[in-house]
Amino acid sequence: QFPPGTDPEIVRAFQGADRDGSGTIDDMELQTALSAGQPFSLRTVHLMLHQFANNAKRIGKVFFLCFSFLLLGLSGSFDRFPGPTEFATLWKALRDWRGTFERFDRDRSGRIETGELRDALLSLGYAVPPSVLQILVSKHDKTGQARGLDYDNFVECGLVVKGLTEKFKEKDVKLTGSATLSYEAFMLMVLPFI
Repeated sequence: QFPPGTDPEIVRAFQGADRDGSGTIDDMELQTALSAGQPFSLRTVHLMLHQFANNAKRIGKVFFLCFSFLLLGLSGSFDRFPGPTEFATLWKALRDWRGTFERFDRDRSGRIETGELRDALLSLGYAVPPSVLQILVSKHDKTGQARGLDYDNFVECGLVVKGLTEKFKEKDVKLTGSATLSYEAFMLMVLPFI
């Protein structure tokens, strides 16, 4: 069931994507539902699912599948996730991402340039060093020009920064900006995001 007061647009999008009427949707259905106005790559959808698996403190099969799909670059079915409540939350989060994108795409080019990305991430609480910012733009600019990101790639980049920052903060318990971790812990922290 959807939470009371859920926007009818969200309900329609979810019901349209839930082709089998199970009350949950898989990654391909989620991609279809979210790509109505702006197409999302399956990689971005998988990052969204990974964030939800972590944020909901879900473990077991759903988390394992999200991690495996991201790590191996596979597509296919996650354990029929999310349901109506998670979908509504995700939909609202994407509206926020869209608002941030539009606010910082100052030249209205439909792309966030490097300086705009820096400002957008800073507005979200992520002070990304210039060297890291350039790597992010290089990695996420699918045109190969390393100059800016369209909306899908902006969301993907933002999810990576958000996820890695959250994982790092778990290790930086004193909030000093540094952490000591094992190679295994480092790999487990980074691999889902690359």
